[in-house]
Amino acid sequence: MALAAFVIHSRPYRETSQLVEVFTQEQGRQSLVARGSRQPRSPLKGLLQPFVPLRLTFGGKGELKTLYSAEATGPAIRLTGTALYSGLYLNELIHYLLEIQTPFEEVFEVYETTLRKLAAGSALEPCLRNFEFYMLNVLGYGVDFTQDAETGAVVCAQGWYAYRPEAGFVALVRPEPGAYRGDWLHDLAELRLESAEVLAAAKRFSRTALAPYLEGRVLKSRALFIKGKRGSPSE
Repeated sequence: MALAAFVIHSRPYRETSQLVEVFTQEQGRQSLVARGSRQPRSPLKGLLQPFVPLRLTFGGKGELKTLYSAEATGPAIRLTGTALYSGLYLNELIHYLLEIQTPFEEVFEVYETTLRKLAAGSALEPCLRNFEFYMLNVLGYGVDFTQDAETGAVVCAQGWYAYRPEAGFVALVRPEPGAYRGDWLHDLAELRLESAEVLAAAKRFSRTALAPYLEGRVLKSRALFIKGKRGSPSE
């Protein structure tokens, strides 16, 4: 059976092959060996790239399986500049957060939709924050933005709150560095990411909430994004 898939990451293997990490719609994340894929006449040469919608067949025992065939089902989703770094960031989240060989069909659909929004020129920050929030909820790491985690009281729009990892938001007597205003939290709950303040709060929350599950890894896409911004004509 051929499976819908995207390449998440690949690297050379031996003289003519590749080790390829893919995200499939039906069977989740898979590690494959693409034998002979770097040979000049290989039908796979140049095909196993990120952001190309594919249909794959593969098989074998154990975690590392053998790729049998691959074909593109459409043109590559064209990402450039900061949108490219954002797409690579999504790939790193898929790689590090999703358990291998576990189906996440809805995540696959949201992933592809987010890539296409980035390619179409949608604002980067809301796209990324929506995807991060979605991933946290799917994995069971989401929080209730509208309820005090200690008292159960509804978050007050004019109050200030601190985020307690793996617990939620708790009321503060007075604001402190990194605190969240109550009306921002209500906006986050509804994914209303229009204002600069709410977008900044969303980014800060995502970084904090995802950190334990990324286990201290330094994401290459973030470094590329920063390097790209420093090298842009506007900087």
